[in-house]
Amino acid sequence: MRHRMEKYIKSLQLLIIKEIESLDGKKFEIDRWEREQGGEGISCILQDGNVFEKAGVNISIVYGNLPEAAVKQMKSRNKEIDPSKGPHPFFAAGISIVMHPHNPYAPTIHLNYRYFEINNKDDKDGTSKLWWFGGGSDLTPSYLFEDDAIHFHKTLKDACDKHDVTYYPEFKKWCDEYFYLQHRGEARGVGGIFFDDMDRKPAEEIFALIKQCGDAFLPSYVPIIKKRMNMKFGEEEKHWQQLRRGRYVEFNLIWDRGTKFGLQTPGARIESIFMSLPLTARWEYMHVPEKNSREEKLIDVLKNPRDWV
Repeated sequence: MRHRMEKYIKSLQLLIIKEIESLDGKKFEIDRWEREQGGEGISCILQDGNVFEKAGVNISIVYGNLPEAAVKQMKSRNKEIDPSKGPHPFFAAGISIVMHPHNPYAPTIHLNYRYFEINNKDDKDGTSKLWWFGGGSDLTPSYLFEDDAIHFHKTLKDACDKHDVTYYPEFKKWCDEYFYLQHRGEARGVGGIFFDDMDRKPAEEIFALIKQCGDAFLPSYVPIIKKRMNMKFGEEEKHWQQLRRGRYVEFNLIWDRGTKFGLQTPGARIESIFMSLPLTARWEYMHVPEKNSREEKLIDVLKNPRDWV
C-alpha cells in the first residue's frame, strides 16, 4: 500500500499542476527536497500568478520514529498505541493542496489525503502494524454563491456515493465540525468532506475511495474558478477577502491537526507546512459586517452550516 499511495499522489500532483498552469498562465516552482531523518517530498508553489495569489500542491513521503508529542496526540484519538513503548517507526504519505485566488469572488480550496502506518509494540513484546487513511476537501469563499457550494458538494457526494452512500453525510458533518474556529464561533468555510483514522474497511476499499475523491478535485473546483476569476471587484471586496484570509490563518495555526503534527515532527519542512497560508491577510479590531450585506450573508452560513445537497 505504501508504494501504491506514493505512486497515486505523484500522478495526481502532476495532473493538477498541469491543469492549474493552463488556467493561470504561470508555471509552478518545483522544489524537490529530502528529509534527513528519512523521506522526501515535492513542493510545487505558484505565487503572484494571473488567477492565483498563491497556490500550493505538495506531496510528502516521510518515515522514521514518531516523536513523543505526536504519539500522545494519536493516543488521545483512541489509537492503540503506548507512548511508553517507543520508539514507534512510522510511514506517512500524503498530498496537500491549498489555492488562494486573487479575485475575492473566487473561493479558496483545500485538499489533503494521506496514508499512515505505525509499527506498534504490544504487551507480548510483539509488534503490530496500525494503519489508516484520512483527508478531505473543503471550500472557503469570501462571498457566498450558493450555486458554487452546491456544485462543490454534489461533486464530492457523487465520488463518495460510488463506494458507500453513508459516507457523504458522515464526512460532511465531520468536516463542518473539524473546520470550525471555536474561538470565533464560526466555520472556516462552506465545508466539504473530512475523515480521519479511517480503517474500518479493508485497505483496498479505502484506497479506492481516496483515489475517487482525489480525482474529484479538478471537476469540483475548476468550473467554479472559471466562473469567478474574471468578475469585477473593488477595494471593498478585496478588503473583506483579506479579513476572511485572517480567519483562515487563525484556523491553520491554532486548530489544524496536520499543522500541529508537522511542527512536532523532527526535520519537518516548515516552508511546506506553511504553504497553506495566504500571501496576505488582515485583522481589524471588532470588525462587524453591515446589516443585510453580502458579507453578513456569508457569516450567517458560517455560523449555521447548511446541507447543500
